[in-house]
Amino acid sequence: MLNKKTYQVPFIILIVLLIVCFFVNISLGSVSIPLKAIVNSLIGNATDQETWQLIIQNYRLPKALTAIIVGSGLGISGLLMQTLFRNPLAGPFVLGISSGASLGVALVILGSNIFGGVLAALMISKWGIVLAASLGSFLVLIAVLLVSLKVQDTMAILIIGLMFASITAAIVSVLSFFGSAEQLQQYIFWGFGSLGNLTWDDLIILLSIYSIGLILGIASIKSLNTFLLGENYAKSLGLNLKQSRFLIIIATSLLAGTITAFTGPIAFIGLAIPHLTRQVFNTSNHKILLPAVFLFGAIVMLICDIIAQLPHSDYTLPINAITSLVGAPVVIWLLVRKRKMIF
Repeated sequence: MLNKKTYQVPFIILIVLLIVCFFVNISLGSVSIPLKAIVNSLIGNATDQETWQLIIQNYRLPKALTAIIVGSGLGISGLLMQTLFRNPLAGPFVLGISSGASLGVALVILGSNIFGGVLAALMISKWGIVLAASLGSFLVLIAVLLVSLKVQDTMAILIIGLMFASITAAIVSVLSFFGSAEQLQQYIFWGFGSLGNLTWDDLIILLSIYSIGLILGIASIKSLNTFLLGENYAKSLGLNLKQSRFLIIIATSLLAGTITAFTGPIAFIGLAIPHLTRQVFNTSNHKILLPAVFLFGAIVMLICDIIAQLPHSDYTLPINAITSLVGAPVVIWLLVRKRKMIF
C-alpha cells in the first residue's frame, strides 16, 4: 500500500516549481516580458505591446512546451531503460536509437556529396532532417525489436543495442571524412540540440507521438515493478517477459526517437533525472517514480533552457552542453551526499 500523504507534499512542490519555471522560461530571454503580459497572452487578451504577443505565441510558448515534452519524455525513457536492464548507467539512447537518428541525419547532410540527387534536396529542408532522423531511429528500432523476440536474455539486448550504436557511429565517421566543412558544421549544429525550432504544427506532431509513448509507459508500470524482482521471479509471477520487453522498448523508442528527430540529441536528462528522482522520493515503486520523473524532467529542462538563453543577451548557448554542465555536478553531489542508490 502506498502512503499517499508521504509523497503528497513533494508532488505539490514539484507542480508549483513546474508552473514557476514555465512562466520564468517564457518571461526571460533577449527581451524580458512582464508576467502580466504573459498571462494576458495565454488567456487570449491583448498585451501592452504587439511585439510581446508575437514573441510569446510564435516562439517562447512553443519552446517552453517543447522543453516540458523533451525533459519529461527523456526522463521517462531513461527510467524505463534503467528498470528493464536493471542498470543505473542505462539511458534512453542505450538501444542505439539516437545513433540511428544521427546516422539518418548524417546520410542527408554529409552524404549529399556521395549520393547527390534526392539527399542534396533534402538537406535544405527542415522536414528532410526530421524525416531522416525518424527513419534512422525507426530502422534501428525494428532491428532491436527483432532481436528482442529472438533473444531470451535482457542483457544481450543491451549489448546488441550498443553494437548497433558502434556500427552507426563508424558509418557517420566515414561520411564525415568525405563531408565538406560546411556540411560538417551543419551536422555539428544539429548535434548541439535545439528547442526553439519547432512551429505549432511540428509541436502537434511531436505531442501526438509523445502521448502514445507516454501511455505505453504508464501501461507498463506493473511490469516495471515486477522486473525489479528479477526476470526469473517475474516469470514465476506469470509475467510475459517478451511482451513486456516489447512494450517497454516501443515506449522508449517512440519517446526518445521522436524527441531526437525534432530537437536533436539531448544529453544528461534521460540518464540523470531518474537518479535525481529516486534520491528525493526514496522509492522504487514506479507508480510514484513515473509521474515524479515526468515533473523533474520538465523542471530541469526548463531551467537548462533558461540558462541557455542567456537572459538579456542576444546569444543562445547549445542546450546539449547546458544540460550536462548544469546537471552532472548536481547528480554527483546528490549521490555523494546520499552515499547509496535506490534501485
